Order: sequence, then C-alpha cells, then structure tokens
Amino acid sequence: MSRSYTPGLKVLANTRIMKQRQLPLKGEVLVELGTDVKAETVVASTHIPGNIQMLNVARQLNVEPENVPECMLVKIDEEIKAGQIIAESRGIFGFFKSQLKAPIDGSLANISNVTGQAIVSEPPIPIEVDAYSSGKVSTIIPDEGVIIEANGALIQGILGIGGENRGNLSVVVRSRSQVLTKELLDKSHKDKIIIGGSFVDLETFRLAQKLGVAAIIVGGFDYDDLSQILGYNLGVAVTGSEELGTSLMITEGFGHIDMAQHTFDLFKQFDGRFAAVNGSTQIRAGVIRPEVLIPHKENIVSRELKETDMIISEGSHVRVIRAPFFGNVGTVVSLPAPLTKLESETMVRVAEVKFENGTQKVLPRANLEMILLD
Repeated sequence: MSRSYTPGLKVLANTRIMKQRQLPLKGEVLVELGTDVKAETVVASTHIPGNIQMLNVARQLNVEPENVPECMLVKIDEEIKAGQIIAESRGIFGFFKSQLKAPIDGSLANISNVTGQAIVSEPPIPIEVDAYSSGKVSTIIPDEGVIIEANGALIQGILGIGGENRGNLSVVVRSRSQVLTKELLDKSHKDKIIIGGSFVDLETFRLAQKLGVAAIIVGGFDYDDLSQILGYNLGVAVTGSEELGTSLMITEGFGHIDMAQHTFDLFKQFDGRFAAVNGSTQIRAGVIRPEVLIPHKENIVSRELKETDMIISEGSHVRVIRAPFFGNVGTVVSLPAPLTKLESETMVRVAEVKFENGTQKVLPRANLEMILLD
C-alpha cells in the first residue's frame, strides 16, 4: 500500500496525553511523583530577578569612587524601601552631609569602589507553573518541573493566539456552519470556552474580551482582523505570549470555513465539561499546535501517539490546505505511485480524495494535511 508523510493535527475523543510543565529557570518542584493534580494545582515555582537601577553614588555624594563603600548605610543584599537613606557622605566637621535615597523598594545588589556606582534591584518576581490539566505526575524534572499524564479528549487547531486559559465548554451555535455573532454572547459566558461554527468577526471577539470569555474556538477568522488584535502582521506564526484575556483557536483556517464535522461533534459531546485551551502556535521547526484538552476517564484508549500516526494511507482523513479546495475535508481513496503532471506542467505525487459532499478530486499530496481521528 502506498503511504505518504504529511504534517497533521489530532482530533481525538479518547487518548492519553503527556504535558510537560517546566519553569523558565531552575526553582522548586512542589509535588511528588504519582500525585493526582487538578488544573490549578501549582506544580513548580521560582523567582526571577527584578529590574535593576544604577546609582552613581560618587557623583550624588560628591566623593571619590574609592570612598563610596564607607558611605553606604546598607549592606549588599539588604532590603531597602523607596525613600530610605542608603548612603551619606561624612561632610565637613559633621556638617553639610550629602544623602542618597533609594529610588525603589528592593535590595542593594552591588557596590563598586572603581566606578563609584551602586546597583539596586527590585524585588524578585515570583513565577508559578500550574498543572494545566487534571492528571497524575508521571515524571519529576529535578528543580525544573514535571510531566503530567492526562486522560481525555485532544483537539488541535490550525492557529491560535492568547496562550493558556481554562473553563467549561459552551457550544452556542446550532451547527458547524453557523457564524458566531455578538447576539449569541452574554454575561453568563464569563470564564467559559465558547464553541462557534464557521466564523467569528472582530467585533464579536472584542465583546468576548469585555465579557471575560476564557476562549473562543471557531472554524475560521479574518487575517486582517487577526493583525488588528496582534498589532502587527502575523507572518511566520509564533504566538502564545499575547496578553489578550481571551484566547482564540481556529480549527480550519482563514475566512468563513465550516468547522470539521468530527471536531464539532466532539465539542458537542463534551458540552459543559471543563477544558484547558492553549493558543500557542509555532509554524516552523518543532511545530506547536493550538489545542483544547478535555480531561475525562471515559473509554480511554491506551495508545502512544507517534510520528508514524501522521503517515497518509488509503482511508486516511485529510484536509486540503491550499486553493482551490482549501478547507475541504475528505478521505484518501488512493495514492497513485507514479508522478502526475499538473496544469502547471510540474510532476508531483498526488492523492485521490473523496470529499464529504461526495465529490472526488486528484490533488498534490503537498496540499493535504492529515487529521488523526479516533
């Protein structure tokens, strides 16, 4: 049987997922191996150094640099408060002393008798990493974090923005083709993950932000609207650090595109259930897909997802990722081995795909994306 490797995404109702939760620098792991955790459980924490300010003590006190250490009234690493006198000159016969006050709360980090400067540091910034999803701690990464083993449904999208959020799923449309409009949103959707159909416009997304919606999941979105949200043209997609309040995940692509039937049905199946969403996307080496993880323990299929699962063969579910059939979903009927000449006169390997509406087309394999279903 002919086979073809292609990029793809996963839409699975029952699977086991390993989520690595890691600090940006070394710190303390707060849970033990085998511990059952909830999504909000803090599994690791650390502190990153605060911002620093340079103080020219020698100039402020009108002393020589080598005399600065003896003028300091606080020691290195000692806590200081804004407005506190931290250095004072001897003056003349005890009079006419010059003083230097701390500009910020923090601590004295360093003193130089060469430059005559002192460094004050703002208080360290606490960093905490939570479990993201309920599950069990399967691995401890010493001083850095953990790996959480979570059971549930996994739905990946094409593109996302806004990073991590969580909440209960709420399907507010009747069908996968219905547009998500502002009339469908209200105050009751605060902190929820809203499932739309084929499209959501910028005005509706802005309303969702005001209402405190945790995330919106839809089939398509306008590229220009996305640029307005981000404040720049996306280009090569690397997202996830945006502070939007409301995350956005697109399951199909740009424009009005019906959400895939299997994806929509899966969201309907788990309507009202708790879920975690991550809009982080990276379209380059080490691809990161935006995702929705719905923890549950119903009919879990114990299988490890491998790269070989993304190999197209006859019967594989695929999506077309280039015009003129962009966004259409279908099933691979055959993968002819010989090269086929296209209208552009190029010779490529093709696949014969049967779409959901029953039509059948021969398409370049490079135009297809694998959809891994249950």
